[in-house]
Amino acid sequence: MKPLGPIPSGYTAIDGVLAIAGRKATELVAEAGVTPLFVYSRDLLTARVAALRAAMPERLSIHYAVKANPYGPLLKHMLGLVDGFDIASGGELSIVRAAGVDPARVSFAGPGKRDAELEAAIAAGATLNLESEGEASRALAIAERVGVRPRLAIRVNPDFDLKGSGMKMGGGAKPFGIDAERVPALARKLLAAGADWQGFHIFAGSQALSADAIIETQGQTLALAARLAEETGVPLPKCNLGGGFGIPYFPGDEPVDIGAVGEALAERFADLPEVLRDTAFCIELGRYLVGEAGVYLATVVDRKESHGEIYLVTDGGLHHQLAASGNFGTVVRRNYPSAIATRFDAPVEEEASIVGCLCTPLDRLADKGGFPWADVGDIVAIFCAGAYGASASPAMFLGQGPAAEMLV
Repeated sequence: MKPLGPIPSGYTAIDGVLAIAGRKATELVAEAGVTPLFVYSRDLLTARVAALRAAMPERLSIHYAVKANPYGPLLKHMLGLVDGFDIASGGELSIVRAAGVDPARVSFAGPGKRDAELEAAIAAGATLNLESEGEASRALAIAERVGVRPRLAIRVNPDFDLKGSGMKMGGGAKPFGIDAERVPALARKLLAAGADWQGFHIFAGSQALSADAIIETQGQTLALAARLAEETGVPLPKCNLGGGFGIPYFPGDEPVDIGAVGEALAERFADLPEVLRDTAFCIELGRYLVGEAGVYLATVVDRKESHGEIYLVTDGGLHHQLAASGNFGTVVRRNYPSAIATRFDAPVEEEASIVGCLCTPLDRLADKGGFPWADVGDIVAIFCAGAYGASASPAMFLGQGPAAEMLV
């Protein structure tokens, strides 16, 4: 049998059935009237943000990276928990505004922003994290045309990355941000043009579980921010330190020690250079805030055996859970946390693979894992489904369509 990833804390069994926010998975499926179904827990979202705030310095603001999960009810819940929202498209700007987010709390990063997106963000009063000199020129021209003083920051491409990160966003040639050595000249240009200068956005990597690596990167980020601010010639108003906090997906993964990260950051905040003394700092986190608060539920529609191997065929699949299938940047496929929701506290009885309904061998949600005996009508649960699930998967592949979603 191949090991399964660790099931996050906060999930229990009621009468042998997986409970999410104190309600049986079967009850939630009945309420939704359909599977596949993503279920997100308000309680787990609230607890995660509270624990993070307790660990981090009070001076540090917490932003939510909307790309992790843009589900409307979830965004409305996050409104009361976080200090800001980070978006990566004009579409996400529309989504957060529909959820009631004040655009003044929004920052917009991402390469390839179209003129219409730049204009919408400038007119709304969101902060643009500029990714190139060309984008900066377009933003200034648009702002002059529409008669709005634009809120502009520079996304810096640092000359370092986040060690051990699942996705490196710095450290060499990148489509993201402006190479560090070119930043001061552009910042001075923005200031001379009369822009509302919002500082730097420095994001070196994501999905890191090592506190030591995160601590080292935050130290490098602060040092870089100070150097660039000195070269720009003005104190730095704001600095987005990026994110990078990962969650355990796979066997052997351990959670980030946020206490150690917060303690180290507090020590650095206590000894900042003059140019950063009054800087407002934030971190932006997506999967760390919402990933473990979500579960993907699918129903077994067939149980079959082939050459001695058991397959539990579900009505779900990679079209909703691309990452769990191993097809979202994973080099070696490993099993996400998964279980038979309707037999959640039952012992392991067999080796089985949980697969989806698509006619491709890539559609595998759990490979030769140990599970209780399950049959048609049972419900399977894939955990760590709160981030990069519904919105990061090809829902229309083979005409299957999106899964239902629910916040409880």
